Amino acid sequence: MASTARVAIDLDVPGPTISRHLYGHFAEHLGRCIYGGFYVGEDSPIPNEGGIRLDVVEALRALDIPNLRWPGGCFADEYHWKDGIGPKADRPSMVNTHWGNVEENNHFGTHEFMALCELLGAAPYVNGNVGSGTVREMSEWVEYLTRDGDSPMVRQRKANGRDEPWQVPFWGIGNEAWGCGGNLRAEAYADLARQYATFLKDHGDNKLYRIAAGASDDDLNWTEALLKSISCLGCGRDPKNLYQAISFHYYTVAGTWENKGSATEFSLDDYYRTLSKAQDVERVVRAHSALMDAYDPERKIGLVLDEWGTWWDVEPGTNPGFLYQQNAMRDALVASLHFDVFHRHAERLVMANIAQTVNVLQAMLLTDDDGGLVRTPTYHVFEMNKGHHDARSLPVHVIEPTTYDLDGKAMDLVSASASVKDGRALVSLSNLDPDAALDVVLDLRGASSRESSGRLLTASKPQAYNTVTDPDAVAPVPLVVEPEPRGLRVTLPPHSFATVSLVL
Repeated sequence: MASTARVAIDLDVPGPTISRHLYGHFAEHLGRCIYGGFYVGEDSPIPNEGGIRLDVVEALRALDIPNLRWPGGCFADEYHWKDGIGPKADRPSMVNTHWGNVEENNHFGTHEFMALCELLGAAPYVNGNVGSGTVREMSEWVEYLTRDGDSPMVRQRKANGRDEPWQVPFWGIGNEAWGCGGNLRAEAYADLARQYATFLKDHGDNKLYRIAAGASDDDLNWTEALLKSISCLGCGRDPKNLYQAISFHYYTVAGTWENKGSATEFSLDDYYRTLSKAQDVERVVRAHSALMDAYDPERKIGLVLDEWGTWWDVEPGTNPGFLYQQNAMRDALVASLHFDVFHRHAERLVMANIAQTVNVLQAMLLTDDDGGLVRTPTYHVFEMNKGHHDARSLPVHVIEPTTYDLDGKAMDLVSASASVKDGRALVSLSNLDPDAALDVVLDLRGASSRESSGRLLTASKPQAYNTVTDPDAVAPVPLVVEPEPRGLRVTLPPHSFATVSLVL
C-alpha cells in the first residue's frame, strides 16, 4: 500500500527568479567529451557542420541549454588558446597530462567552440588559464573574442575568418586553484584573482561576468579568503567590483575516491548513501551563502556551482583517464534533488554546470563512433524541468514526509520544488523510496489550477539505464493527475521523478 505525503505550495508568493543558467553544462577536453562527442571532424560520415556532430546539437537544443563551460576543468590550466586557432594543419599538438596522457591535436579550439555555442543557442562560459598561463594571455583571449574595431587581436581574429566579435559573457579565472589549477594557498589565489580580473576588460557592449575559482565542497576558508580580498566583514561597504561571482565544486561520490562504486551495479545501501550525499549539497550551499551574506549582504556577488554530478568508477574496459560511466535512474534522482536545492537557493546561487555534457561522468548523452546516441535518464530530468528556467521560485512545504533511517539519521524520501511564470506553475516531485509507491497530495494555496498535466520518469529498478539497443528503458511517460479537495493528487511509483504543470 502506498504511503501519503502532502506538499503545500504557496502559488501566490513568488520568490527569487530561478536563473536558467542553473541548468548549465560543462565540456572539457577529457576522454570522448569533445572528440567523438561534440566533434567528429568534417570528414566524418556522421552528419556534422564544420565537424560538430549534429545529432548531439539537436538533442541538446531540446534542453534549451543556457550556457556551456569550456575548455575545462583541470585541462583549462594547461591550455594555451593561441595553439587552437588558425588553420588546423598549422596548430601545434600538446599532451593532455590530466586526462589519459593522450595527445591533443587542438583541432577543436576557440572558433569551433564558438560555432558550437551558436548552434546550441548557448552562452559561452570560457575558463581561462591561471595555473600555467599569464595575465596577458587571458586578457588577449578576451580581446580576440569580444573586441570590435582594430587591434592586434582583432586583426588576428579577422585573419582567421571571423570579422564580427562574439558575445562571451562568462569568464572563469582559473579552475580548482587549490588542486590541479596550481596547488595554491587561498590567499595566494585571491591575489591572483584580483590581478587577473583587473586586466579582463569589457570591450564594446560585451560585459564580462568574472567568476573566481572557488572551494572544494564546504571549504569555507577558501571562500572567505576570496571574500576578504574584495570586501570586509560588517563594514557596510559594497564589495569591490573585480569579480562578479565565486564558484565551488561538489561531486556526489558515495564510496571513496579510490573505490567509488559502479554506476549500474549497486546495493540498496549504496543507493541510499548516494542520495543522502546528493541531499547534502543543500548544507554546503547554505554554508557558502551564509558566509557570503556576512561580507555581501546585498547579494551582489553570485555563487556558482560550476561542477556537480555523480562520479563512479569507469566502465570496465575503458580508459581510466576518460571517466566514462553509465547513467542510471539513480543518477536521474541525484539530478532532481540538486535542482530542488538550486530552486530554493536561487537568490544567491546564480549558475550551475553539470559535469559533463557528453560521454564523461554524469552525462546528458552517450555516443559511439558508429553514429549511436543515447539520451540518459539525467537528460530527461533536465528536459522535464525546462519550465523552471527564469521562473519565480515558490515556497514548498513537504508535510507528513516519509523518511528512512540511515545510520541513525532520518533521510527524507520526498523532495519537491515549484515555480511560476506566465500564468503557469511547474511542480517537481521525487519519490526516493526504492520499493514503495507514494501518493502525493498537492495542497495548492493562494490560487487554483484550471488545467493540469503530469509526466513521470521511472524504471523497473534504480539500476536501469538506456543503451543504443534499448534507448527508452528510462524515458518520460504521462502521469495521471487527479482532482482532490485540497488541490490535486498524483501517485509516484518507487524511485521516480515527476513534474506537474498547472495553468493558473
